[in-house]
Amino acid sequence: MPDRNAVVIDLKFVRQSVIAALKGAFAGRTVIDMAEPQNAGRDLSGVSYAVVWKPDPSLFERARDLRVIFSGGAGVDHILSAYDLPDLPVVRFVDRSLTDRMSEWVVLQCLSHLRGVLPYARQQRNHVWDEVSPQPEARDVTVGVMGLGVLGQDAAAKLKMMGFDVVGWSRRKKRIDGVETFDAAGLDAFLARTDILVGLLPLTPETHGLYNASLFARLRQGRALGKPVFINAGRGGSQVETDIVAALENGVLGAASLDVFESEPLPPESPLWALDNVIITPHAAASSDVGSLFRHVEGQIARFESGQPLEHVVDAAAGY
Repeated sequence: MPDRNAVVIDLKFVRQSVIAALKGAFAGRTVIDMAEPQNAGRDLSGVSYAVVWKPDPSLFERARDLRVIFSGGAGVDHILSAYDLPDLPVVRFVDRSLTDRMSEWVVLQCLSHLRGVLPYARQQRNHVWDEVSPQPEARDVTVGVMGLGVLGQDAAAKLKMMGFDVVGWSRRKKRIDGVETFDAAGLDAFLARTDILVGLLPLTPETHGLYNASLFARLRQGRALGKPVFINAGRGGSQVETDIVAALENGVLGAASLDVFESEPLPPESPLWALDNVIITPHAAASSDVGSLFRHVEGQIARFESGQPLEHVVDAAAGY
């Protein structure tokens, strides 16, 4: 039976990155890497800690003595919605590098739509030399960020630095310097102010299918970009892709940038692939750095074993 200091790893990440990060991680502890063939049927009773991203469904049945579950990413819906979990803490991955990379992706997409990257790419393919106009400034465009956790607040701050007018929405009211914020009751007012909608919400029963035809119809029309833009790097389950396609085709939306999808990988038959006003990335806006993840877990285990409270513990009732 493994000792109580053991850590089980079940991460559906790039294998080489996990192997490299494990070389310097969890010194003095037994590490059980579930990707190793010899661990396929291993007894996990007695193991205290699990680091997971979309783990094998049998993991939690076999590891009945877990004390803490660590998510391999900022999101936890892959754990909360798919397994019958024991009553113990689930800790989200919060890390500067992950936050920075998410904000970089969000800023990149907003600037791409502001500066006409898609129409210029079409012109390049067709050998057309023509200046796209009008060419608004960032200050002429309001970016509405939905989801004001660690990622959303950082993205809002960096968009402000780039000169965008920024507003924010969250279920509960948040206060952010220099950013007007709205709560659940202010959703319509928030949408009416928004030219570029950025989705950074967790996936919960309340956010499932939230980005739909009704919501897109409430975004502001006719401002500096002409048509509103939808950007989503939160969770694919929060969007209705048939509604996105329809909104892009009928002019309710002018463009979109999508990093997450209802089904991943995005099926080859999805009409999103063929739309020339859509930017698609393969759930890569902010991939977890495995070395940073393991350092985060080590730090949290040290807190836990010294009697300090864990940080970034998920509220199971809220779903994040």
